Amino acid sequence: MFRYDMQAEIWVYPGKGGWHFVTLPPELGARIKTAIVGMARPWGSLGVEAVIGQTRWRTSLFPDQKSGSLLLPIKTAVRVREGLGAGDTANLTIEMQL
Repeated sequence: MFRYDMQAEIWVYPGKGGWHFVTLPPELGARIKTAIVGMARPWGSLGVEAVIGQTRWRTSLFPDQKSGSLLLPIKTAVRVREGLGAGDTANLTIEMQL
């Protein structure tokens, strides 16, 4: 199992829908992309479990052409439960089976 603890700022996608994300540090994104060659789903997504505070959920990482890294979407229910919003820094854990 791959596990990584990090801190990242939550930001809002400027397009329709108001999706909230964190961008993984570029070195972590590169390491994950190398480890999952041939395992990614459509659009290059990869299923993971994420943890912020007391909240654990299943989600996916998505490639981001702008940063060259990976994006982790932060669901509304997670943000509400943990009292987080855009501009806040989240302490989070990403876990995946490799």
